[in-house]
Amino acid sequence: MPRANSLENAPQRPLIGITERLNAEDTFYLRRYYAEAVEAAGGTPVHIPLIANREYLTALCDRLDGLVLSGSNSDLDPAFYGEEPHPKLGTVIPERDDVDLALLEIAERRAMPVLGICFGMQSLNVSRGGSLVQDIETQVVNPIKHDQGQVYDRPSHQIEIESSSLLAQLAGGRTVRVNSSHHQAVKNVGRNLRVIARATDGVIEAIVDTRADRFVLGVQWHPEIGWRRDQFSQAIFSRFVEASGQHR
Repeated sequence: MPRANSLENAPQRPLIGITERLNAEDTFYLRRYYAEAVEAAGGTPVHIPLIANREYLTALCDRLDGLVLSGSNSDLDPAFYGEEPHPKLGTVIPERDDVDLALLEIAERRAMPVLGICFGMQSLNVSRGGSLVQDIETQVVNPIKHDQGQVYDRPSHQIEIESSSLLAQLAGGRTVRVNSSHHQAVKNVGRNLRVIARATDGVIEAIVDTRADRFVLGVQWHPEIGWRRDQFSQAIFSRFVEASGQHR
């Protein structure tokens, strides 16, 4: 009986939804790191299948305290930001696009904390009316290498962070090296978003909501990979889960 009481009195962990991916074999999947990073930060991770049914997604969000938009090995359909496909555009997965954009619309109405990672940051920007660089190598002047290949957890390039931003507080400074696995990036920034970090070639690496009552953060790298060894990554997830708990 004492054990049951102690469980009843334990603080409730915020419930964090994480979008899944979809592969060519019609399998919903997601690497373990997202859920592990959320759990270690004090959240309860829940994977979100890519079912683009608004009623289902609304009912799910009724129970969620925060939303993580994961990375993806696909590109957002440029039709969503009024452009034709560039020759270097990668695979488009409509299910992922539709679910991300629907979830972001619901999260916006509910002022739900959001953490967008890589593709998730890009869908966040597009959901607010922004646009994307469809291919960094051919559309950015003197670009550095942003797609580092298979060693996904290696900090491969430096970013410069706005000094007064939340991200600078979490990083403990204005510069930090991050891992990188993308060929697209934010171009025109969407509504109620501002840039708080860039790579040395000017590519946007982080965006944040401009409204003081919202926690909405997008990062272009992958803090979920290598989070066990990286204090900056741990700090990002901890602050997001904390905000989700406050929202609950």
